[in-house]
Amino acid sequence: MTTKKAFLIAAPTSGSGKTTIARGLMALLTKQGYKVQPFKCGPDYIDTKFHEAVTGRPSINLDTFMATPEHVQDLFAHYGADADVCVVEGMMGLFDGYDREKGSSYEIARILDIPVILVVDAKSAAYSMAALLSGFIHFREDIRFAGVIYNKVGSQKHFAMLQQVCDDLGVECFGYLPKSPDLEQGSRYLGLDFSEETRHKELIKLLEEHVRWQRMLAL
Repeated sequence: MTTKKAFLIAAPTSGSGKTTIARGLMALLTKQGYKVQPFKCGPDYIDTKFHEAVTGRPSINLDTFMATPEHVQDLFAHYGADADVCVVEGMMGLFDGYDREKGSSYEIARILDIPVILVVDAKSAAYSMAALLSGFIHFREDIRFAGVIYNKVGSQKHFAMLQQVCDDLGVECFGYLPKSPDLEQGSRYLGLDFSEETRHKELIKLLEEHVRWQRMLAL
């Protein structure tokens, strides 16, 4: 649909960390000087306020339950027209909609023809991630998987094992966020409280250190 730099941040389930990583990436890219246009899948009007707080631009809901696919495409094109990059935060699990996958993040990604970056909670798991990722990658053929970001990684050794999963599956690994009590505490109520400037800066620092965000923009 578009050649604009754009991607959708999704996850296998709620609570995987996609909200933390999506908002953190929005903040990081804005800090780097990019005009970031945020979007949110579904009728969520709380996350959009956090998006606006870190990007300085209104976040737009993309919802195929209350709008047609054509209207969703028009919204995306209109609000992202002058942006350098569009970041869409998914909802729930990637394929979770009001009727099977109808209204899901998957449907939004397919309608907009934008790649999906899957945020995976890797706590207490290693090579079992191969079965999980393989299922999500191959469940539908009409979706573009750009790669994976792991969350709650315990150590460099743990990450090396998770990287091996991506290597074996031929999936790009964009990096990870380490386990952090501060980030988990800040995620209790629908994500990080970005009014806390120290925590905000800490998240950006972790993303700069552990996530290859430049590679994400080169998709």
